[in-house]
Amino acid sequence: MKKVHLLIAAVAVMLFTSCYTVQPAGNSGKVPPGQMKKMTGSQSAKPYAPGQQKKY
Repeated sequence: MKKVHLLIAAVAVMLFTSCYTVQPAGNSGKVPPGQMKKMTGSQSAKPYAPGQQKKY
């Protein structure tokens, strides 16, 4: 019976340690509105600000 508990515990540890998420390094693709304005050559950063985008 002791071996069964040990086996179940080992399987549980292997299952729980295999569940992890990988996050990309850096800013994960988010660029500040001012930097996006510079990259696109726009005159205003307003269209790139999250609070200024229209939701449809």
